[in-house]
This record gives sequence, structure tokens and C-alpha cells, in this order.
Amino acid sequence: MRWHCRIKQIPQRGRLRNGVRTMGDVQIEGRLIIDSEASVVAVRRAIREAATALGFGLADVTRVVTAASELARNVFIHARNGHVRWRTVGRQNAVGLEIVFEDEGPGILDIDQALTEGWSSSGSPGMGLPGSRRLTDEMELRSTPGRGTIVTVRKWRT
Repeated sequence: MRWHCRIKQIPQRGRLRNGVRTMGDVQIEGRLIIDSEASVVAVRRAIREAATALGFGLADVTRVVTAASELARNVFIHARNGHVRWRTVGRQNAVGLEIVFEDEGPGILDIDQALTEGWSSSGSPGMGLPGSRRLTDEMELRSTPGRGTIVTVRKWRT
């Protein structure tokens, strides 16, 4: 399994830097190649560790892990390989986890349709993208047919 995760302790809690509150005492970044069912499991484990280290509550850890698992599975099923990157992000007085999934698969022809619950191009229940959007606070989806897809989700600690 090819992956990297770094959790770094920051000595001064909650400092303002350029008008944005820092991530408290934890800064996280990591990446993982998605090329097998085992790597989907590794994504779940890594995102669970990151969200827990950032102080997310149990319900929010479960939400972000479920979303990451669905998106990693989409990468594997539709593109067969890709990668995921995650990192801490901050805004005003909030700390969050940003997760970016990227592949060079067939892309999505109709993004609005793909975000509709129950629609699937692979015969699945069609809950992956709409479910991930519902479980996270922010979701951005960019796709070019024939070139691939990039999905970015963010979950903010409340």
C-alpha cells in the first residue's frame, strides 16, 4: 500500500495568522493511491484517524468516513485507479478536513444527473455522490468526459 500521512503538533493553540485562525494544535496532510478494494479500506482508516485527531465528534467522524469511503469506491469502480489527498483547512474560527479525490477515468457526462439520488451508471443504488454531498459540509465536483474527475469535500468541526 502506497500512502503517506503526517500529523504535526503545533505549539501555540488557536493563533491568528493572516487573519485566519490556525488549526489549533494539529495539522494533518496525507495522500493515498486508490487502486484496489484494500486501498478503499485504507482510505476509511486514514480519514478516521485524521478526523479523530482534529477533534471531530463521533457522529461527524462517521459522516466524513462514510463520504470518503463512497468517493474512494467510486474512483476504484469507475476509473480503476486514482488518488486521494487530505489536509487540515481553516476559515475564520473554524477547523476543517479537506479531502480531494482525483482520477483519470471516463469522467461524468451529466454532473446534475450523477448527483441525483438513485441514478447510477454502474448498476449500484446511486447513493455515492448525493450521499457524500449530504454527509459533508461542502462538495465541489469537476469532470471532463474522457479525462477524469476531481471531487473535493470539506467537513468543518462544529
